[in-house]
Amino acid sequence: LPATSAIEENAAAGVSVYTFNVTVSPMSSEGVAIPPTIVNSNPLTEAFDIEPKGDLEFSVVTTGNPVLDYETMPKSFDLQIFVEDTTGRTDLSVLTVQIKDQNERPVFRGNLAIQRMNGGMFKDTKTNSLLSSFQYSLLPKSVPFFISESGAIFSTKVFDYEKDPHCYFLNITATDPDGLNSTKTVNVNIININDERPYFTTEQRIYRIPEEQRLGTIVANITAKDADDEDSPSRLFYSIQSSDRYFSINPSTGVLQVTGRIDRESHPLRLHPNISAIVRVEDSPSGGHYSEMEITIIIEDINDNPPECNTSANENTTAGTFLLDLRNYCIDNDVDPSNNQFTFTGLSGFGSNNFALESTASGRLLVTESVDLENPANPGVEVYSLTVRVQDIASPHYTSKYPFYTFDIFMCCNIGSIIGRVNARDDDWPPSVITYSIVAGGGTRDYTNIFWISPTKGDVRILARLDYETTQKHIFTVQASDQEKTATVTVNVLEVNDEEPVCSPNFYSFQIPVNLAVGTNINGFRIECQDRDSDPRSFRYFIDAGNVNNHFTFSPSAGSNTSRLILASRFDYESGLDTNWIYRLRVYITDDNLVSARDKTTHLVKTGTVTLSIRVIPNPTTVIATTPGFTVVTKRENIYSESAWYVPFVITLGGLLLLGLLGYLGFLLATWVRSRCPPAGKAGSTPL
Repeated sequence: LPATSAIEENAAAGVSVYTFNVTVSPMSSEGVAIPPTIVNSNPLTEAFDIEPKGDLEFSVVTTGNPVLDYETMPKSFDLQIFVEDTTGRTDLSVLTVQIKDQNERPVFRGNLAIQRMNGGMFKDTKTNSLLSSFQYSLLPKSVPFFISESGAIFSTKVFDYEKDPHCYFLNITATDPDGLNSTKTVNVNIININDERPYFTTEQRIYRIPEEQRLGTIVANITAKDADDEDSPSRLFYSIQSSDRYFSINPSTGVLQVTGRIDRESHPLRLHPNISAIVRVEDSPSGGHYSEMEITIIIEDINDNPPECNTSANENTTAGTFLLDLRNYCIDNDVDPSNNQFTFTGLSGFGSNNFALESTASGRLLVTESVDLENPANPGVEVYSLTVRVQDIASPHYTSKYPFYTFDIFMCCNIGSIIGRVNARDDDWPPSVITYSIVAGGGTRDYTNIFWISPTKGDVRILARLDYETTQKHIFTVQASDQEKTATVTVNVLEVNDEEPVCSPNFYSFQIPVNLAVGTNINGFRIECQDRDSDPRSFRYFIDAGNVNNHFTFSPSAGSNTSRLILASRFDYESGLDTNWIYRLRVYITDDNLVSARDKTTHLVKTGTVTLSIRVIPNPTTVIATTPGFTVVTKRENIYSESAWYVPFVITLGGLLLLGLLGYLGFLLATWVRSRCPPAGKAGSTPL
């Protein structure tokens, strides 16, 4: 080395390209430390490698990866070969390998070479140029394709994936001018595209289900198909487009299920028992083709509610009088007439001998004896608690036979107050002692027991403050211990105005220019107030203190829970009308509660407060017109605050005491002078 060698294209792996020897230094007894290695090639390639032939004989061979192709690869490669002996001596020489061309059969190029759908071009390997003299043939003749003189493959029809075969096999033969030919089998796959809309195969559009079905109950099994995906039905996606709180649909299977409670007696189902839902099927989660259909679910009524009654009678009613028609006071919440009809039987209870039912169907209650709460024949009787057995006509014949007690109280009642009484009696003889206890309810999250019942009298007392804003109704069950009879007690908490408005912000400080225009929302300031027991229209806003010369006001001043601070009049410091540069406003917010208060004459008013600090900034560019001469400006400032009233008082009192002391000393001096100095003109007087 250096040397030049040649090798034919398409040589197999392991073909020898060039053989050379390595000579080492006489001092290198152990031969080479690094055997000959191709450290670089130009152009870069891995098509060559070095194999040892003997002790110091080596051969450059082909690796077959990549295959040396005269038409697609460089025609020459410079291989840099490095070697080092054990003494550290090195050598680097170049072997130039030239690629020789050879005559080949026609070769398919492009996609056709790897048997894909698109056909390729042919080339003449000798001249490396496309020739129009190639002859092409295509078999079988029955396929809907043809090949042109240039080797391009064309279809002869528009394919429909849903009707035509999905695959075609084409045998393409190319022949060059020398008679050499090559044949390639091309597999043409027809690719399916999403051009069909899915369609529903479910024909049913109306479904009927009873109310109160358990969650998960299957209502319908919606099915659909897509001509694009006959082999993959799971690619369809189902959804409900209309907002429905009762049902949901499985997006993969189309199964429609109950997901919410269906109560035929509640609104809007009570008036409109038909539920409409728009079901959509899509062939892609987003952006695909879809179809929709409307289904209707009719909710059928079942007999799931017992009749309920609420009656009362006045005292001093004479015997034989028609008292009331129970049908006007008893209702069955079921909707269908077959489920909401009932009968009346079994009149009982304390004082039931004074009354009678006209018939089981009419429900007319008659008085058989005079009813007078003050009648001495009935001592201690405060309430007639009657029980009538009201039973459904339809199966399963629900029955109401237990009494109800309802107490209405204001939430401001004192703790320990008696709010009502529960009565029970024992039909045994001799009657047993009945004790009362609360067995269920009557508590909240904060208090385990809000109510207490007298074990012997049945008086119900409150043990904690009741809050209308937290709980408006308390329901608990009272048990009479003799026969373990129970009654439901409902305590309705009546609303009173006991919450004061809470405003944000409750303190705010800002500055405004002295020339701010009247009617401006000052600094965009507004307050927002909340009150848990008052309507937003009940708020009123008052500036109680600090609004000197009434420069500020709130708009609106009433009827909203949001109000803005407005400049009502301009500032006038030039004439001396205004002297304050800092205004500290104290704002009162009251909730008249005229909207929500039940008793308009005795309603309470609660007040919230907000403090505002406003500093007026003088305008330094303001020019005040003057006349020749001078102006004496006298500034008076009270150096004592109102809270230091005692300072001038002490000074004044001290001054008065000092004046009195000086007067007394003058009086003593005059008396002393008079006693020491006799009158003038007397004999024997001594000159002063």
